[in-house]
Amino acid sequence: MKIASTLSLALAAGTLVSAAEQPMFRSLFNGKDLTGWVGDGYTVENDTIVCTPEGKNLVTQEVFCNYVLEFDFKLPPGGNNGLGIHYPGTGDGAYTGMELQILDNTDPQYKDIKDYQYHGSLYTMAPAKRTGLKPVGEWNHERVTVLDSSVTVVLNGETILEANLAELSATHPKHEGVKRRAGQIGWLGHGDRVAFRNIEIAETAPLPKPDSSVATGFTSLFNGKNLDGWKHGNSAEWTVVNGILKHSGKARTPSDLWTDKEYGDCTIFFDWRWSGRGPTRSRPNVLPDGSENGQSDIEELDSGIYLRGSSKSQVNLWNWTVGSGEIYGYRTDPSMPPAVCAGATPKSKADRPVGEWNHTSITLKGDRISVTLNGAPVIENAQLPNIPARGAIGLQHHGSRIDFANIAIKAD
Repeated sequence: MKIASTLSLALAAGTLVSAAEQPMFRSLFNGKDLTGWVGDGYTVENDTIVCTPEGKNLVTQEVFCNYVLEFDFKLPPGGNNGLGIHYPGTGDGAYTGMELQILDNTDPQYKDIKDYQYHGSLYTMAPAKRTGLKPVGEWNHERVTVLDSSVTVVLNGETILEANLAELSATHPKHEGVKRRAGQIGWLGHGDRVAFRNIEIAETAPLPKPDSSVATGFTSLFNGKNLDGWKHGNSAEWTVVNGILKHSGKARTPSDLWTDKEYGDCTIFFDWRWSGRGPTRSRPNVLPDGSENGQSDIEELDSGIYLRGSSKSQVNLWNWTVGSGEIYGYRTDPSMPPAVCAGATPKSKADRPVGEWNHTSITLKGDRISVTLNGAPVIENAQLPNIPARGAIGLQHHGSRIDFANIAIKAD
């Protein structure tokens, strides 16, 4: 690991680190094999990832949103590759996601390329400065910063690209990838022997929303540094990085987190996002009244928030067609009145695309609950009969990679 060069990167992304605790990088490549990556046509040689003549896409299993990515690369004469960002897992990475060019544009074969094809450019959309590359065969160092709509590329200490994705989306409305704000990271090869090493990333949490600030009477349930204040049967898969509480997605039992304290009536705010892909599975279509009609194939992603120590009163976070916010234990309980089942069913699917941060608020008073997701009220004053009066708050692990941040509570 290494320390980020500037604190401003952390502050811009809203992490909880202080000046004495600047954001930490972690490796995306272990130097030995391609653990954590998926794709074909790449090999590991002498602590480097090398694209072979069969090399096309090699992408991370994890999904990323806001981050600083640093890596070294070495080009052969005429070498051509690309850094894919916000890749959704399917399709041409330069269009379903975005591609930052990695290219020996000094080679004569590229004398007539377009301005957006030079090294560091955002392919088809934003040209980079034509400077900074070291001679062919030498190692280059590149830093790519992705913060919301901003993408910056620094090559060997020189800034060569500053792009605004929101502006580019307006000028390139047919480009699907520029609309995305999260996805997998990858190398987009063309069969040239381009090499990569020292691949490290520092993820950053979203800024806390004003509605959950200390100024409005909220206190933090997660300090952004460790698991103080939480009980856990097995914390091996929970880690804290730059103000983000991460679960690896590996199956361990038990692996849920529970607050040390118990709470009754309260309002909870938190940010969360899926940090990995899920398998395709068939899941029920949920109707507005809480009943089910047929099934659809979805990407299985599943977690939730337990309230008052009860797994029945769980606010689901998942990728079902009904969307997050459902209180599954009540919607599916056949002993409950129809009005309770309908009330426990989200009014709309307000989830953002996989990998992006979502903001959720939960208000629980007596046996009544309301849930807002990304500003949309998805559960409104629903009744939860026989819910316990008090209990711990839990973060569920259900086999999916998930991140949490900015968890705050106001208890009555």
